[in-house]
Amino acid sequence: MKITLIEEDRTELERWVKSRSVGAKQRLRARMVLMTAEGLSTTVIMATLGVSNPTLNKWRNRYLESGVEGLKKGKTRPSRIPPLPTDKVQEVLALTLTGKPAAATQWSCRTMAEQVGISRMAVHGIWREHKLKPHQVKGFKVSNDPLFAEKLRDVVGLYLDPPEKAIVFSVDEKSQIQALDRSQPGLPMKPGKCGTMTHDYKRHGTTTLFAALDVQTGTVIGQCQPRHRHDEFLKFLKTIDRRTDKTLALHLIVDNYATHKHAEVKDWLAQHPRFHTLHANLGLMAQLSRAFLPGHYRGTYPAWCFPQC
Repeated sequence: MKITLIEEDRTELERWVKSRSVGAKQRLRARMVLMTAEGLSTTVIMATLGVSNPTLNKWRNRYLESGVEGLKKGKTRPSRIPPLPTDKVQEVLALTLTGKPAAATQWSCRTMAEQVGISRMAVHGIWREHKLKPHQVKGFKVSNDPLFAEKLRDVVGLYLDPPEKAIVFSVDEKSQIQALDRSQPGLPMKPGKCGTMTHDYKRHGTTTLFAALDVQTGTVIGQCQPRHRHDEFLKFLKTIDRRTDKTLALHLIVDNYATHKHAEVKDWLAQHPRFHTLHANLGLMAQLSRAFLPGHYRGTYPAWCFPQC
């Protein structure tokens, strides 16, 4: 067999032979072609390189068919595992998209495999190919508040453009926080030794954390109370009153919890006119997720306020 190399192919194949970054198989194929182009006989090439006649002929013919690119890797062999029938794939997709297993909240690879009669890896491959993730659920909440649009504008306006000589607080509470303590006091940290603490703890009931976030500075006014009633909320409002400048107006954004709208709370707020409360729904308290944003409001405020909406 005769092979005539063009200068570009010869330069590339010689580079393969000398390069350490090229795989051994690829270097061997390059040497087969170069030695054939030099006019060496098949017997000499086989003896020198330690290859069989079918292998030598295979790569010489591959070069004649596809050039240098044909020597980089072998042809893809068909898989030993036959592909899944189309009806099986469609059955997996239909069950995934339209229902759930009888005794579980979601499909898993194993439950789907038992249902359809294929391997769990085959199920996994189908889901990955079609970008299906049955174990993931994305939550949403749609507001039923008839004043949603007005509240949306007020809340966004306060966050983005707070009034002069005023502080805007985002107020909320976290109830049922466990008050835990270690069963024994630990030792403090010393040079060369870390601090210690016991592996067990004891319970001291629960507490409620009231917190007010200054949306402009990021500072937080917090207070723990034993219960979660309007009395405790009034105490927290008085704490905010004491710890803020009396010459500044206070705008509080709170949710629609009944404690915040109790008659005694309203009376106290009426006696302290510098307090302005805005009762927003849970959606507005959740950092204005795009699920709550009507499309026609997006042009009202800067685009960076609503990423990927």
